[in-house]
Formats: sequence, C-alpha cells, structure tokens
Amino acid sequence: MTTGTTGKGGLEGVVAAQTGISLIDGQNGRLFYRGLDIHDLAEKSTFEETTALLWYGNLPTQTQLDRFTQKFAENRLIPNEIISIMLTLPKTATTMSVLRTAVSALGPFDHQDEDLTLDGIVNKSVRLTSYFPTIVAAWHRIRNGLWPVTPSRDLSHAANFLYMLSGEVPKPEVAKVLDTALVLHADHGLNASTFAARITASTLSNLHSAVVSAIGTLKGPLHGGANELVMKMLLEIGSVDRVDAYMRGALASGKKVMGFGHRVYKADDPRAFWLQKLSKQVGDSTGKHRWYEMSERIRAIVQEHKALPVNVDFYSASLYYGIGIPIDIFTPLFAISRVAGWTAHVYEQFSDNRLIRPESEYVGPMNVPYVPIADRKSE
Repeated sequence: MTTGTTGKGGLEGVVAAQTGISLIDGQNGRLFYRGLDIHDLAEKSTFEETTALLWYGNLPTQTQLDRFTQKFAENRLIPNEIISIMLTLPKTATTMSVLRTAVSALGPFDHQDEDLTLDGIVNKSVRLTSYFPTIVAAWHRIRNGLWPVTPSRDLSHAANFLYMLSGEVPKPEVAKVLDTALVLHADHGLNASTFAARITASTLSNLHSAVVSAIGTLKGPLHGGANELVMKMLLEIGSVDRVDAYMRGALASGKKVMGFGHRVYKADDPRAFWLQKLSKQVGDSTGKHRWYEMSERIRAIVQEHKALPVNVDFYSASLYYGIGIPIDIFTPLFAISRVAGWTAHVYEQFSDNRLIRPESEYVGPMNVPYVPIADRKSE
C-alpha cells in the first residue's frame, strides 16, 4: 500500500493502493482494464473474456478462452444446501441481502474455503463468479413461488442468467446487450465495494469473507443502488410530457437527481456512452421508447441547469428495465458483473499483501475528568 495526502471527507484524494487492474482517467472520461480501453472491450469483447483479462492480465487465446468459459459453465450449479437456506428466508428479503447471505454460507461448503494460495483464490473466484447469477435468479423465482431453473452449460454467462430468471432462452441480441453491460461494470478502480474487499483480504481473511464485505458495501444506495432509484424516478414521472414539470420542481427544491455526478469523473462516464446506446437499441427493438426518451430529456434539463457528468447508473436503469429485469435486481446484476473485479483485486492484494490500516485524525475533547456515577447529572 502507498500513502497519499490527507484527504477530504470520504478519503477523497487519498491514494490507498497501487493496482494494475483498471485505470480511471476522470478528467477526460476514460476507463481502461489492464490498459485496454473500455470502448474497445464494450464493442469487441465478452464478459467471460473480460474476466479472464482482469484475472490473468492479458487477453486469452481462443484455446484459453474456451477452457475458461467451460470452467464457468461447469460451476454454475450451487449446492442444494444453499437452496435449502434460501427457502427458509422471508420472501420480503431483498435480493442483495439474500446474495450476501448465500455467499457467506457458500464458504464452508467450498473445499478450498481457507486456502489462501493464489491458485486457491483463482479456483474459488471461478466458482463464486459462476454462482452469482444462479443465486440471484434462484431467489427471484423462489420469492415468486417458482422452483429455480437449473443452469445451462450451453449458454453464455449473460444468456444463462436471463434463462434462469425467466425459464426461457433469451434472444441472442438481448443476451448480447446484457453481456456488454456486464463488461462495462466488471471493474472500476478502488470504488467503495472493491476497497472493502481489499481491506478484508488484507487481514488474511478468506475470499468469501472479502466478497461478502464487498456485497454489503455495494448494497448501499450511494454505491450500487443508484440505478434502482433512477428507475423509480422514471416510473414516478411516468411519461415524457411530465418530465419538464417534474424536473423544475426537483431542481427548485434541491432534490438530488440520481444518475449524475461522480466522485472521480469530471467528464461523462465512458460507460454511460454505451449504456445510452444500448438503451436506445432496446427501445428501438421493442417499440417502447418511453424510458429512453424520458432519460434523454432529464439529462438535457439537468445539464442545462448544472454541468454534472452523467454516470453509469443513469442509462443502466432504462436499459435493464427495457429487457425485463425487475428493479430490485438492478444492483444484484451490478454484483454479478463486479465480482470479477472484486476477486481480481483480492488476488492482487494477496500477491503482495500488507494490512490496510490507515490513521485517523482525532477531533474530540481532551483531558476530560472522570466523574463518579453518583455525581453525574442528566443533561
């Protein structure tokens, strides 16, 4: 770990780690995975190939990618004991809470649970990344009184998730849209959930614990939950002709409009470029343009009012809703992708580990006398 300067609230401006996994050029709105531009990956890559890139540092050969993809497909089926645990949970539990619980429970069932070797971390990373879509889809069906769909070994990571969610094999173009979205969300520097994973890993805890820490962090609306709030805003507005009045009221009252602004980006998030394009594509293919058109109008009004960059959450909302993803699965879908980055960072942390233990600046009172309890007065 390296030390930076004392930062503002939220550790803003503090350099907490060196990494070779991803780079954010916030000033110019650029993002790189292992030196490859996110635009090239979004256009040409797949989630499986991108995950291999994040884990191993280079794009795989065809033979390596085939073997890697096969490992994913072979590890999709979660233990029956995890399904049994999920069946006991209240149907009102959020999908993120269930995902966190299931991943924690998976640890003891993994024969390499406490294996901290780099090979052990990679093997568990394959299993966890393969399990995530199965857990999320299984819970969606369980809470709706349906039995989980057995994962397919013949579909891509994205297509298999959509298949397990609905029970129907998705159209190739829909699966490709989701696959691109997964590529875009796979890693993003030292964001809050990734930092949480690295902190946990730095104590020499196991991979499952590190990923549980990351899930709990992503669950917060200031991190992963913003896309859900964007869609709820769109639903509240309801139609394009109501956008202007709603936004005037929101801006006049100082209400926060989710999907704009970012701690790192000073220009538009490059991932938003692709999500905007995909959202329009979905609207064109389904004939349902409302959510995309509303999003475009909201963006125009917000950016006329204040020069806030659009972020990854804004267009992902209309995109996911357009392909039939339930709103409360938006953030779990984020996790289905980001677990590739989390596990890459845990691997990197273990490869040259030092306990993450920052200092704090004390701002409280000093030399306070101890008052016996009999002499204390209520304030």
